[in-house]
Amino acid sequence: MSAQSTRPVTIEPALADLRSFLNDRVTAALIVREHHSHGESSHPSALPDLVCFPQSTDEVSRIVTVSARHKLPIIPFGAGTSLEGQVQALKGGISLDMRHMNRILHISVEDMDATVEAGVSRMQLAYALENTGLTFFIDPGADATLGGMASTRASGTTAVRYGTMRENVLGLTVVLADGRVIHTGTRARKSSAGYDLTHLFVGAEGTLGVITELTLRLHGLPESMGVARCAFETIDGAVRTVIEIIQLGLGVARIEFMDDHLVHAVNRYSHLELPVHPTLLFEFHGISNTAMTEIAGMAEQLASEHGGLGCTWETTQPGRERL
Repeated sequence: MSAQSTRPVTIEPALADLRSFLNDRVTAALIVREHHSHGESSHPSALPDLVCFPQSTDEVSRIVTVSARHKLPIIPFGAGTSLEGQVQALKGGISLDMRHMNRILHISVEDMDATVEAGVSRMQLAYALENTGLTFFIDPGADATLGGMASTRASGTTAVRYGTMRENVLGLTVVLADGRVIHTGTRARKSSAGYDLTHLFVGAEGTLGVITELTLRLHGLPESMGVARCAFETIDGAVRTVIEIIQLGLGVARIEFMDDHLVHAVNRYSHLELPVHPTLLFEFHGISNTAMTEIAGMAEQLASEHGGLGCTWETTQPGRERL
């Protein structure tokens, strides 16, 4: 039996209600439903009954109201890059594709924040911030939507210095399960007033409401940057080096660890000749080239004290990208 023929008859009234204001931005087409039935995880696909493409918070509110009236689950969908199965429609329902809500509403260079719609992607925001001296450092490895990143409390390799989405979301606009719209948080950097609803929704994975807008904390671009690759005799030596670098506050922005098995796999896949030893990958941010030189010296000294086999450094942009 095809997936299309298993849809319950209760979908038709909901489809008619949704078409009254979405027109062709709601569909029951099988190929669209299949696209929204999975992310990039290994979990089995699960088809939604309908897929909607809202363009505003008001439309999201109306869609959620229809879903509540017809008792259909709502599954928010961003770029579909999640690895934990959040977008699978396990009990059918409505997949809410947020990619049409992709406007950058406000960038304040002075206050170092930005307000965006949930469908704005990470790279889209990065391009908008070019020539401002600011950036948004949270990098989960994919060009995910910022609404999805907030819902899953995404992090990435820069979390060691700049935190996760939890530390970088100042406020939200959220549609609740009954269609009501609420606004949480403010653009203020410090507030102790009321419930901290913002961080209740960050990481809730769409179960408490649908995020439609976000106000994000931005960071200044560092004056100087350096990346390093350090091999070690033992895993314990690599771990102890990381602990002491963080304790000394050496401006580390990224840390990644590879054991010898992973280094071997990387060599085979990318045709490299990295030493097959436990390896650390670092990125350091400094306020000047002089400071970066000092950081490099201290990091290498710490690595050598814990069985380091030498570090390879790059500070130019082409060199950093290559390394």
